[in-house]
Amino acid sequence: MATILNPYISFRGEARAALEFYHSVFGGELDLRPFADFDFAKTDNPADDAKIMHGHLRGLNGLNIMASDTPESMEWKGGSAISITLSGEDKDELQGYWDKLSEGAAIGEQLAQAPWGDWFGMLRDKFGIDWMVNIAGSPSA
Repeated sequence: MATILNPYISFRGEARAALEFYHSVFGGELDLRPFADFDFAKTDNPADDAKIMHGHLRGLNGLNIMASDTPESMEWKGGSAISITLSGEDKDELQGYWDKLSEGAAIGEQLAQAPWGDWFGMLRDKFGIDWMVNIAGSPSA
């Protein structure tokens, strides 16, 4: 098996909703495992039982996203210092991802042709995750 780089996103109670949303965007297989499924992971707070200890979206075309909830008993720093980037040449596919991710998002830069010839856009989705989409194009003459 080849090495795979997966974003692993930490949430505070929104992992299930976020992964279900990303599943609607990218398709594929979604595996959600709550804390209650694992004896070693149970906390003293019953409200944490339904939260996601480990979630994995195996999207189409090799796209993978992993995520979990941080229990109330643990420190959660929130926010993000990275952006998840989708890049490629299939404009219809990437435009479709952009359109779906845009639902409820704050658009930083609309997806449009950039000076370097590619189509590029940035947004922060409704779960606070930053995304960039870059569709390979050809430079203007």
